Amino acid sequence: MKKNIFAGLLIAATGLYCPLSHADDQSDQLPDMGTTAGSTLSIAQEVQMGDYYVRQLRAGSPMINDPLLEYYINHLGNILVAHAHSVHFPFHFFLIRNDELNAFAFFGGNVVIHSGLFRYTDNESQLASVLAHEISHVTQRHLARAMEEKKREAPLTWAGVLGSILLTLANPQAGMAGLSSTIAGTQQGVLSFTQDNEREADRIGLQVLQRSGFDPQAMPDFLQKLADESRYSSTPPEILLTHPLPLSRLADSRNRANQMKHLVIDSSQDYYLAKARIMGMYSGNSDDVSDSSKARTNLVLANWKKGNNRQRIAAEYGEAVLLFEAKNYDGARQALQPLLGKQPANIWFVDLMTDIDLAQNRAPQAISRLESLVKIRDNNANPVLLLNLANAYVQGQRNQDAVHLLNRYTFNHPDDTNGWDLLAQACAALGWRDQELAARAESLALNGQLDQAIRALSDASSLVRLGSLQQARYDARIDQLRDMQKRFKPYAKS
Repeated sequence: MKKNIFAGLLIAATGLYCPLSHADDQSDQLPDMGTTAGSTLSIAQEVQMGDYYVRQLRAGSPMINDPLLEYYINHLGNILVAHAHSVHFPFHFFLIRNDELNAFAFFGGNVVIHSGLFRYTDNESQLASVLAHEISHVTQRHLARAMEEKKREAPLTWAGVLGSILLTLANPQAGMAGLSSTIAGTQQGVLSFTQDNEREADRIGLQVLQRSGFDPQAMPDFLQKLADESRYSSTPPEILLTHPLPLSRLADSRNRANQMKHLVIDSSQDYYLAKARIMGMYSGNSDDVSDSSKARTNLVLANWKKGNNRQRIAAEYGEAVLLFEAKNYDGARQALQPLLGKQPANIWFVDLMTDIDLAQNRAPQAISRLESLVKIRDNNANPVLLLNLANAYVQGQRNQDAVHLLNRYTFNHPDDTNGWDLLAQACAALGWRDQELAARAESLALNGQLDQAIRALSDASSLVRLGSLQQARYDARIDQLRDMQKRFKPYAKS
């Protein structure tokens, strides 16, 4: 997703790199002036719009639906949310496979980061500083306030901007063309308004970062890294092409951080493992990973081998990941086994070993390992382990066990397409056509394909006994999706 004027409108990663305010730090409670956004967009409307755009994002962007990485980024993000003020709704964090440095927040507590951000950050505090800034955009309702400002200035223009936002999510190049034609002549006003938002999000994000126990120096450190890369590179990070990094920004950010208690913090083991996994599995913007991406990954792993214990463990894990991706399953098993032997309940190691087992047609071995861990953890089983077990059941042709587990999983995690897709596979293998269609309908709905979801449920309803409880459930769900269509209609029209 290219970095451009859309970033300012969508409160994108531009938010990370505009000048900090010189004002003294204040509480990040939403000021009275911000509540006026309610006249344009209520909290309930913002949540509804967020739901709509997330579904379009899933359908049109290269989302990383990796349960482990989703679990990590949401865990980290919600640590920060827990220390933010003016939180009006749950937050959700998403990953897009893209090596370009980018992050953005939009309606209803949704934050998206590009996978390339892991490559650019040196430690977990730097990654947290990016998320803290984006969270602050949401808590201060900057997009709602921007909508109110633009509606006042040019009410007809803003409707076109909303449509272009959606188009950009699904098709960046086409969306950019739409935005360029829509806001021609008013671009400077939009940028000026968002710069005020950025100053506020910078200040508040730094406070959230500190309260969450991360190093406040991480924000200026990351900015310095970007400035250095821009200075010595013929092609600086895209974000700096449209939003230059003034020298005053570094000084202001450093001054603020220096007034806070300095914390010497090592990144968590999960941060290093997540970085190794992303660089090993999701480097590049397609399945055809370039030689340069592989070289960067190997360089990071080589440096980690000379680092602290957490980095050395991540280096070993990263090598196992690379061997697995190269389909050298015996080599991957040999590299991973010592790690798993020392930490048999580590979900990163268990997940990869499960994939190795299934690739080598050893489903019973994977099932045995996972069942023992799930029993140990009882009802508090990690969702990553549950999905791994469900997948192993499906691959091992224990489909009724998979259905039993996935019916509970999808009830507790209804927004996870992984669960619905696995449930559809298990039901298909059992010949339970109506339940397969119902599960596929949920996955279609999460991807914004409501018409197709309704058709699938209608087909499922026609396959079961007339007047049965199952038919009533399918019909009730059809009604819910039709009601959702009505609520989404204004955004679809734009």
